Order: sequence, then structure tokens, then C-alpha cells
Amino acid sequence: MKKRIVCSMVLTMALVFGTSCSPKETEDVQETGAASTAESITILNTKSEVAPQMQVLADEYKNQTGITVNVLGVDAGVDAQATLKGYYLSNQMPDIIACESAGFGNWEGLLVDMSDQDWAGRTDAAYIDETYGTIGFPYTTEAIGLAYNADILAKAGVDPGSITGPDSMRQAFETIDSKKNELGLKAVIAYCTEPENLGWSCGNHIFGAYLDSGLSRTDTTYLDILNDGGKFDDDRFSDFARMIALFNEYSDPDILVDGTYDEQVTGFASGEYAFITQGSWIGASLTGDLSDYYSKAGNFEIGMIPYCYQEGMDTILTSAPSWWAVSKEGQVEASLAFLQWCSEDSAQKIFVEQAGFVSPFKDCKYVASDPFAPVISEYISSGKTSSWHWMEMPEGLGQKGFAFAFCDFAKGELDEDGFLQEIKKIASDWYAKL
Repeated sequence: MKKRIVCSMVLTMALVFGTSCSPKETEDVQETGAASTAESITILNTKSEVAPQMQVLADEYKNQTGITVNVLGVDAGVDAQATLKGYYLSNQMPDIIACESAGFGNWEGLLVDMSDQDWAGRTDAAYIDETYGTIGFPYTTEAIGLAYNADILAKAGVDPGSITGPDSMRQAFETIDSKKNELGLKAVIAYCTEPENLGWSCGNHIFGAYLDSGLSRTDTTYLDILNDGGKFDDDRFSDFARMIALFNEYSDPDILVDGTYDEQVTGFASGEYAFITQGSWIGASLTGDLSDYYSKAGNFEIGMIPYCYQEGMDTILTSAPSWWAVSKEGQVEASLAFLQWCSEDSAQKIFVEQAGFVSPFKDCKYVASDPFAPVISEYISSGKTSSWHWMEMPEGLGQKGFAFAFCDFAKGELDEDGFLQEIKKIASDWYAKL
């Protein structure tokens, strides 16, 4: 995409948002300034919850190199891409920007290809564009899989390592269910299909297991089939549907179709469920807002197994929730040097031990205190991860489309084949409107 086309797009978006920067944002930029020399670079941090740790990172980099890193913040709930477009229009573009996967399309041709950087060979979580190369640096990673309470499984005599496919998964569920009362459980699994507020869970994250479980990170076979007008591999999806039927059968009926995210996660933190269909992001809640519930439940060890709806599927789904990218118009060499440093020991120690991030780098020796960190780090270091290709589906298809089929299936309004047919209908209708 030519720069003039990008500028036109950005200008249009700025008019939609009414202004390029708020007075406070403009003042902040003027105070720090976009980096104009190699002695200073500017980075946009979109994770406001780790703003203090980002400053520690910047201070340490200056201590080691003498180069100042000016950290620009974006408050929680603020549209980071709109903020970036404002910076771009006012010629205040940070040297290093932050993007979720959908955000990269706003900057086509304007970001540096980092394929030749040392760090790119030490992680599977970089953002790689087919046209522009490796344009996203991962600074943390999150995981999707079937999380479990290790204490409950141990008390039930269930070895999580024995759950390698649909038959062993069902056997484990049946065993735990038979001991539900003595284990103090409400149900075997906390699985929620409420579509209006939780549609992202089933429609994106759990559906993502159909697209990616058991595959290499670059394998897009089932995404490609889906993107061909909304088609499916019927055999693979039928196996996936049987796993979802198992979840329907053994979930807490009080939350299955109309439960909330808070009810689901609080119940798991309280030790009421052996499994939960949420990802590693709930770890921060267990040690934060829900720490009292988690403590009363014994601060139990947490594990994660793959969504192994076919025998031998041995990968969890991992990705960076967002990435850092280097603007071609900024201090490129200084920015690349900073990101390389961020992948190395002293920075990784800050990211992991102070910010609580799970490192996406295979050679990182630090493990966060987050209860999910040890198991995710083990999967990453052993290369047992698949990607998040649900992020490349048409916008809204999972959350506002597929999610409703999951709910109807949970209500008993669809059987396994009916679930497949409804998913196929939603997909074909969706693609027909594109």
C-alpha cells in the first residue's frame, strides 16, 4: 500500500473520531517528543496495567546503553489505533507502536521487516505477514486449552497426562463426576455458552481448537477451507462436536447457557470445578481480584491439557495478544536494538518477574508467579503449541455468529449433526455477505 493511500485512510479515520489527539495526548507527545536522534526512542505501551514496569524497563535500558526510551501510555478502554492515527497525522508517530492482529492492516508498507533479527529465530509468536515479513515483536504470550485444578485431579486419581484423546477425556470426566460429592464439586467443568456477553469464548477461543488443535503453527488448512466460502472438514468438526457435547453433559447447568464470565471464573477459583474452558488470562484474576477465593481453595496448582478431540492432539493454542512494531519513518536502528535487548536476559527478567508476563521466547529462564506460567512455558519450550488462526476469520463471525450455535447446542435444541449443520449455515451466510 502506498503511503499516500495510508494517509488518506488515516485522515478518514481521524475525521470519524473527530480529532487526532486530545489536548492531554498532544501535551504528552510534545513533552517527550518523537525520537529525532539515536539517543532517544519512543514506544507506545497499550497495557496500562504494567505502566510502572514499562518505566522500569526503560530505566534499565538507559542504565545499560545511555539511550532514553520515552514510554507513551494509552489508558484502558481507549482505542489505541485511533490514538496512533492521531500521532501519525500530527507527525508524532512513535518509533515503536503496538498492534493487535487486526491493527496491522492500518500500517501496510510502513513497518520494518524484522525477519533478520536474532530474536525472530527464538520464538514462535512473532507476527508474520505474508507480504511484509516479520513485522510484530511478541512481548508476552497467552494460551488456550482445557485448564484444570491439579489438586482435584490428583484426589480423583486422574492423571492429566493420560488424557490424550476423546475416550480418555470422557473416562476422566466420568471418574471425576462419580466422586463429585466427596471432592466438593458443583460440576466437572465450568463451560459457559451465553452468547451475548461471552460469545468471544465459544465463538472464537473454543472454535479455534477446531481450526488449530494438533497442527503446526504455520498450518492454516482448516482456516483456508473455512475462508473458501464457509466450508468445513465434516469429519474433523464431528469429532470436535463430540467434545463439545461432553462439555454440555458435564458442565454446571446453572451457568451452561446463561452464566457470566465472573461466575465461571469465580467458581473455578473457589475449587467448585475440576476444569474450565478459559485461557491463561484468568491467572491474573486468581492471584488478583479473586485471590481470597483462590486462597480458601488452597492456592491449588493449575495445569492445562490440549483440546484433544482426536487421539494424539498434543498442542495448546498460544499467541501474543498484541505485538510491537517498528515504524520505517522513525529511529529504525535504535528501535531494533531496543527490541533485541527486550528479548534478552535482563529485560526478560523484568517482563516475567515484575510484569508477570509469560515469555514467548524459548530460551527464557524465568517463570512468572502466575499459576499458568509453568505449564505454558513448558509447552512453549517443547514446541507443543499451535497458533490462533481464529483471529484471521472475518470480523464478528465467531463472537456474533458461531457463538449462538454453541448456545443452541447446549440448550439441547441441536444434536451433534445439527450443530455442524448450523455452524455451516452461519458460516456460508456470513461469507455470502462479505
